[in-house]
Amino acid sequence: MTEQKNNKAVTNYPSAFSVVAREFKKDKIALTAFITLSAIVTFVILFNIYIRITGLKAEYHEVNILNRFLLPGEDGYLLGTDAGGHSVFGWLMMGIGNSMLISLVVTTIVISFGTLVGLVISYYGGKIDNIVMRFVDFLTILPYLMIIIVFVSIYRGYGVISFIFMLSALSWMSITRLVRSKALSESRRDYVLASKTMGTSDFSIMFKGILPNIASIIIVEATLLLVINMGTEVALTYLGFGLPAGTPSIGTLLSYAKDADILVNKMYIWLPAALSILVIALCINYIGQALRRALDARQRL
Repeated sequence: MTEQKNNKAVTNYPSAFSVVAREFKKDKIALTAFITLSAIVTFVILFNIYIRITGLKAEYHEVNILNRFLLPGEDGYLLGTDAGGHSVFGWLMMGIGNSMLISLVVTTIVISFGTLVGLVISYYGGKIDNIVMRFVDFLTILPYLMIIIVFVSIYRGYGVISFIFMLSALSWMSITRLVRSKALSESRRDYVLASKTMGTSDFSIMFKGILPNIASIIIVEATLLLVINMGTEVALTYLGFGLPAGTPSIGTLLSYAKDADILVNKMYIWLPAALSILVIALCINYIGQALRRALDARQRL
């Protein structure tokens, strides 16, 4: 009887949530990063909902030359105003929301498509794997930032959706390589061979057998891609090849730093945006590292 209880205790592995929660409790930096990021995201979402409900969004987009370059706190502007008389605080909150939303959408598309392609080609292998991987290798060596810049320069009527599509279409190769390499080793395990022998469908083997066992790697990669995609959007917008003109973004506020006078004498315009992207990127990186450790520990169990 005692031996049966011991065997039962051995097979009761902790859930993924409990392992992650335990890791965050031990890592105070990761816990602080999680709380900070949650607070930023919650505040930005509530702010954007508020200005939409109250109709202040249109007011934040209005150009008012008489209010240009007001200092922080002057005339009720918390962080002052920019060259167009826009509220720096309002544009910062909308910019963080747009940048994070675009990064989230691009990451979701990239992870979904890249995982699907990686699973399929690793499972079937052979000619399908060779053909697709040669195509992936070709896309990998292309300077995708230059391609986006050329596209934006030629097609002036692009919008946010077109920009998201361009980022997604040129960013899925890395996750495809990762999923393929992990799925190749996973597909050689006994449970996959046994499932094939029993006549289990390919769909069930790939998405109910292999995918859950490599999900931890995908989750960690997704957190890193969030930072990469946000940085790409901010950098392109800063250079003038990102979001369309008039669309708030962190890169829009950072682009004011191109002017030497604003860079030195009006730091209140671009410094909050620079600090916000730095804090968000650090928080996501610390959270991603904690997730990697937690999910690796559970996989070892």
